[in-house]
Amino acid sequence: METFLIKALQLIMSLSLLVLIHEGGHFLFARLFKTRVEKFCLFFDPWFTLFKWKPKHSETEYGIGWLPLGGYVKIAGMIDESMDTEQMKQPVKPWEFRAKPAWQRLLIMTGGVLFNFLLALFIYSMILFAWGDQYIPLQKAPLGMEFNQTAKNAGFRDGDILLKADDRPLVRLGGNMLSDIVEARQVTVLRGGQEATVYIPSEMMEQLMADSVGFAYFRYPFMIDSIGPHSPAALAGLQAGDSITQLDGHDIAYSDFKAAMLARRQEAGASHQIRLTYVRSGVTDTATVVTDSLFNIGVRTVGTASRLLPVVNVSYGFFASFPAGAKLGVETLSSYVSNMKYVFSKEGAKQLGGFGTLGSIFPNTWDWNRFWYMTAFLSIILAFMNILPIPALDGGHVLFLLYEVITRRKPSDKFMERAQMVGMALIFGLLIWANFNDVMRFFF
Repeated sequence: METFLIKALQLIMSLSLLVLIHEGGHFLFARLFKTRVEKFCLFFDPWFTLFKWKPKHSETEYGIGWLPLGGYVKIAGMIDESMDTEQMKQPVKPWEFRAKPAWQRLLIMTGGVLFNFLLALFIYSMILFAWGDQYIPLQKAPLGMEFNQTAKNAGFRDGDILLKADDRPLVRLGGNMLSDIVEARQVTVLRGGQEATVYIPSEMMEQLMADSVGFAYFRYPFMIDSIGPHSPAALAGLQAGDSITQLDGHDIAYSDFKAAMLARRQEAGASHQIRLTYVRSGVTDTATVVTDSLFNIGVRTVGTASRLLPVVNVSYGFFASFPAGAKLGVETLSSYVSNMKYVFSKEGAKQLGGFGTLGSIFPNTWDWNRFWYMTAFLSIILAFMNILPIPALDGGHVLFLLYEVITRRKPSDKFMERAQMVGMALIFGLLIWANFNDVMRFFF
């Protein structure tokens, strides 16, 4: 329950900030062009509002709704979520949205998207300034990577060190790396000290989306962190800090040892005696260990790659953080846009997630670094999704405005009302589908 509350609180805080900034972008440009904003609401408020306040001499009422699906600003003379058709039947007033020239209306409509994107760049910059950047170089992982079954079917092997996708160097584990790989014709790896080529099938991304595990993880050494008293390892003379390099004469990583012991457990009559080669203070030695009945040796391991593999730490000064943050934001947007095409595939539709999925991306414990990183990522997503040319989204309004600029013909209010209704139906349908997927994943 505590984990759920921590995730929920992070999600609510993140979305609240993003909605305020997004709607603030619309609000700022509207006021800049002397367009009346009748209401500024965080979250939606059908039927009733949790809180509302209208300052003296202000044209705008501020409120907090009860339905946390977004927010809105009600701009006079505009067909939006409020569907205030009665106002549109009145004569045009000079302070209304519809009275403004097309270029001003265009800036008002893109203000939210612009502010969300700028917010993401600012957050990324401040993350780099406050915490810097840490990563494990792919080529510096001596044991290479461990791949899921889809990757192995394509030709990858455990222990491969990723070098490049086509001619693009692969530097670090992450979303951009996966995008580079699935979009490539071939990937070059270092295997057994020699370069090898893996040819990427065209349907690889769809297959990966159907997997329940990630594409690849770092293979890390089997290093003993602590040993149980009177355990098989203690009786064999092993000590904390020993790095196990071989099992019965074969090179191993920690995952190899686990797999080997599981195989022995399932094999009738398997020997409980194993020979381990280990390194202690730079000296290599061997030990014969007799496992217990479940083929355990009674040790705890150092189980995180960041403690066992070389980590690159990059620090940024205040001014240097801004171009670095902008670069990270643009790369994140590019990767997200590149992967959007998979949403329209069968597996992509299954992967759509609602608020449960959004909440799951936040950590189980409070981590400001991770919180701000995910908030910046969600800000990128919100900016991109809102600019899509779908009626009821900012991009839909922008599409009709561009039509007006090009043809010099303004769509009728009746057309705009119907387009708004169609767009809202489509958006709510997607929300229902996405959250239905969350429910199915939770129970099944």
